[in-house]
Formats: sequence, C-alpha cells, structure tokens
Amino acid sequence: MGDRFDAVYVKDIDSMHFIMPFMYPDRCDNQAFFTFKIDLTNLNAYLQKKCACDPEYKYNMFQCIVTAALKTITLRSKLSLFIHDRKMYRRNEVSAAFTVKQEFSDEGGEVLAFIHAKPEWTIDDVHDEIKRQLKKLKQKGYADESTSVMDKFNKIPKWISRPAVSLVCKLEKIGKIPKALVETDPYHSSIVLANLGSIGLPNGYHHLTNWGTTSMFLLIGTAGRIPFFEDEKVEFRDGVEVGFTVDERIADGYYFAKSIRMLQLFLEQPELLDRPLNEKLSDELWAKLK
Repeated sequence: MGDRFDAVYVKDIDSMHFIMPFMYPDRCDNQAFFTFKIDLTNLNAYLQKKCACDPEYKYNMFQCIVTAALKTITLRSKLSLFIHDRKMYRRNEVSAAFTVKQEFSDEGGEVLAFIHAKPEWTIDDVHDEIKRQLKKLKQKGYADESTSVMDKFNKIPKWISRPAVSLVCKLEKIGKIPKALVETDPYHSSIVLANLGSIGLPNGYHHLTNWGTTSMFLLIGTAGRIPFFEDEKVEFRDGVEVGFTVDERIADGYYFAKSIRMLQLFLEQPELLDRPLNEKLSDELWAKLK
C-alpha cells in the first residue's frame, strides 16, 4: 500500500473518504455532472491582442480553456486526487489530454495529445506546446504511443492478444501496469477535454471510466450568442456552455462549485492566464469566488 509511479498514496483522509471507495468502488458509479456558461466577451477581445503575437498559429478559445483548467487544478489541490483500487492518491503532476482528428472526414484517424504542465507555465507555454504537438500529430500516418501499443495487440493472433489484454487490465486495476503502456493514455491524465464545438456539436457530457485514473472530463460546446441571466434580466452575449463530469468521491459539492467559479474567473478575466499556473489569487479575487 504505497506510492505509484505517477502519484503518492494519501494516508491522512477523513472517515467518509476512506469508506466511500469500499461502498462505491467503481469510478463510473460516482459520476456527478455540472453545466455552466462562460461569458466570452472579454476573452474574445483578449484573443485579438494575443493573435497579433503569433499570426502563424493563432491563439484560440480552446487553448485558453486548457490553460484555465490546468491553472485551476494547480491551485485547487483536491482536483489532483484520484481513487484507484479503493485507495486515494495525489498526482505527481498536472496534465491534460485531448483527442485530435487528423482530418475532418469519416475516415480521418484520431490521435491523442497529452500535455504535461509545469507550475511556471503561462498561456504562452500552453499555446506553444499545443502548436508543437499538433504539428507532429497532424502528419499523415502518425500514431501516438498509446495507439501504437493498441495496434500491436490487435495485430497478433486473438488467442494470444485476448488473454494479454486481460492481463494488462488486471495489472492496471491493481496499479501495477508498466509506465510505458500508459504514458500517453488520456485516461491517466488530470483532466480530459473535448472541443465538441469544433465538430459542430452542442454541449454534452462524457462518462468517467473505471480504466485509468482520470477524475474529470470537460466538454466544450459551440460558442455563440447565448442568454445570461442577471438581476431578473436576460442579456445575450458571446458565450459557450461547458459540461463537467467529476468523480464525486474526491471532493464535496462546495469544493467543486468554487473550482468551477475559479475556472470561469480565469476565462472572464483572461489576463490572469498570462500569469504562472501556480500564482495564487489575490485576496480581492478570492473574495469574488465566495
């Protein structure tokens, strides 16, 4: 009952968080869903300024949301928790993963992007890292490491691959899977994001998985003019709806609500994304979250 290659075992937890994994051992039995809106008025103006810095690969909303998510997880320590084999762990790093469509067609393949964030990163570092990865991922015939491993299992005779895959799943279940097999697996990241708006879909939710360690999914809908309600008035502004799925065992509702408000704050005051991920909020900004 010790540390993993990607996380440390959390010993000092309250009774409820100790017992819940025994009562509800599977992550898929503990899904909680949230929907919230993001006002893009300030973010759109911010992006116009940022795009002047790199006209070749422009800054966009998705990069900002990835950065805001990484910053929120960095500052909200419980969001780095996950439960595996009925034990609670804290990740060694903050990471984000998402799927990249190599070409927009029915036959277009999908590859995986995995971002290992550093505490001192800003939006510029996230922009550059996504730019670097997309340049590689979009190459014709490229396959990421996780897909390459799956392809190898699929190519060998089924009477060999089936028990081999079953063994891998059992090893993953008890936290003994080799690091090389899951280094680029999105379901071993802090959070998985999906930009549904990029393929013309409205907002939705993504289920959690019992495989892996990911405790959070964030789905981004189609941006546009949407209603915001304030002081019994309705105002249409540029905005986007976001679907958030979490493992409710890692924190309580109040903690998640405050974390969502923090993510909204970073996107509604996007200049904060120019600051390091680990830079704490001022007392004034903390007061806004309350």
